[in-house]
Amino acid sequence: MSERLGRLRTAAKDAGMTTSEYAVGTIAACGFAAVLYKVVTSGAVDAALRSLIERALDAQF
Repeated sequence: MSERLGRLRTAAKDAGMTTSEYAVGTIAACGFAAVLYKVVTSGAVDAALRSLIERALDAQF
């Protein structure tokens, strides 16, 4: 019985851990999304995508 109470107390102490882990994960994902957005909207990537699309539309069938 006392072993079970010990596990319950440990579980109660760790109850808030998942919320903070989700918060850190969300912040990291938002940071990664911002960096990815900057890369994708940069001039070099834009030019490469335009070139790729133009070549695909000019393809001879």
